[in-house]
Amino acid sequence: MATLEQLRAEVDREWRATRRLAPSPASVAPPRVGLRRTVLVAVLRVAVILLLPFVVLVRSSVFLYARRGAPTWLALAGGALLALLVVTVYAAWLSHRLSGRARVGVMAKWVAGPLVVAYSGYALLYLSALHAKSPVVQAEYHAVHPLLRIAVATLTLADRGLVITDLERVPADYPAMGLPVYDGSLHYEQADGWAHAMDLRTSGRGTIANGLRQLYFAAMGFGTLRHVGTADHLHVELALPRR
Repeated sequence: MATLEQLRAEVDREWRATRRLAPSPASVAPPRVGLRRTVLVAVLRVAVILLLPFVVLVRSSVFLYARRGAPTWLALAGGALLALLVVTVYAAWLSHRLSGRARVGVMAKWVAGPLVVAYSGYALLYLSALHAKSPVVQAEYHAVHPLLRIAVATLTLADRGLVITDLERVPADYPAMGLPVYDGSLHYEQADGWAHAMDLRTSGRGTIANGLRQLYFAAMGFGTLRHVGTADHLHVELALPRR
C-alpha cells in the first residue's frame, strides 16, 4: 500500500511532466490573429488573380512598343494575346473544377477572347465624364496614344476619383497658360498622329493616393513627373519607341 510520501512524489512527477508537454502561452497564436492572417492572405490572393490580366495587358504592350519598337497596334495585340492566355487559364481551371473538363479551346474562343476584346474596345473608345475635367478633355481622349488610354482606363476601375485635366496641346496653349513654349512637349501630336502625354489632378487627393497613382504608371513603363505648372498635377507620358 502506497505511503503518503509516495503519493505526493507521484503527483509531483505527473505535474512536472504536464508542464513540460504543455505549450507556452507565447507559442500559441491567439485564434483571432490567425483568422486575420488567413483572411488577409485570401484577399491578397484574390486581388492578384483579378489584377494579373490587366497588368499583363498594359505592361507587355508598353514593353513591346517602347522597348522593342513594335508598331502601336502590334504592341497592343501582343499585350492582348498575353492577357488572353491568362484569362484562358483562369477559365479552363474553373471549367475543370465545375465539369471535370478544362476545354481550353472553348474557353479561349468563347470566354477569354470576347472578354479581352470587349475590355480593350471599352478602354480605347470610352472615357466617362467623371474622369475628365471638362467636355473638351473628354473629346480629346481619342487624340491620345492608345496605350495611354488602355493604362488610364484600367486605373479608373480602381481609382474612381481620377480626373484627367489636360491631354493634347498645341504651342499656342503654353502662352495662354502663362508658360513658355516647350518644343519637346509630348502633349503635342507626334509623328504617329497621337499625343503621348496627359495630366492628372492631384489636388484634393492624399499623399498616399497620389503616390500609388504615380507608382502604378511608373511600374507600367510610363514616365511620370509631379510638378507645378498652372496647377499641381501629375504628368504622365509614353516615351517615343526605340528604333
